[in-house]
Amino acid sequence: MTSDQIWTPLVEELACWQRADRKAEFWLRDDDAVDPTPALDRLLDLTGEFAVPVTLAVIPALTDEKLVVRLDEAPHATVAIHGWAHRNHAPEHQKKQELGAHRPREAVLDDLARGLSHITALHGARAVPMLVPPWNRIDASLVSDLGSIGFAALSVYGPPKPASLAVINSNVDIMDWHGTRGCRDHRLLIQSVIAQLRHAFDGGEPVGLLTHHLVHDESAWLFLEQLFTVTARTEACAWLPIRTLIAGRGK
Repeated sequence: MTSDQIWTPLVEELACWQRADRKAEFWLRDDDAVDPTPALDRLLDLTGEFAVPVTLAVIPALTDEKLVVRLDEAPHATVAIHGWAHRNHAPEHQKKQELGAHRPREAVLDDLARGLSHITALHGARAVPMLVPPWNRIDASLVSDLGSIGFAALSVYGPPKPASLAVINSNVDIMDWHGTRGCRDHRLLIQSVIAQLRHAFDGGEPVGLLTHHLVHDESAWLFLEQLFTVTARTEACAWLPIRTLIAGRGK
């Protein structure tokens, strides 16, 4: 099967959206940004070329003005808060978690408030008050307190759960974390995108693409370029800025 044939099902799905006069909505979240790197340059150049807004989940404790200077050249990028230090506090036999019940809740909330303050002070209007928990995990009891320390939204992975603030989740991860640790098979990824589109057509969530630029292999970059190319060829697609999504879920 050729590359074009692999992408045909998505082209046909988007054609259905166009015939229905519907707009397929996508958004892009990329995790673990800290400093300017060649990989970040590649991500920003690629998304800029296709006018795709990108939300960078930045680790507050590890970043500084160098990233600010780089992003001044990327007006299509916004910055969210990726925990505090992306440090695991769970015991060895449990899944990794920074924002769990392994520390006093006051200490966790203090870290998050400090992270939001630091990112906002650095990036100003580019910063969006959205929490992206490291490893996409947060203790459920903490969620109700996020609004009180300044957060307007939460983004993890998977179907959203009811919460006291806007929940804007990613739902298609391009990386094969439990196998090759490279890009997932393109055919399977396209199937995942189509499944999410069909769910969205019936009132579900937009396609929330999750990437990690620092660990992309060439297959991951190729998938992104081809996806952006396919979606750019039809008026039935829109890549949305995160602020638009948050505003649509305002509470």
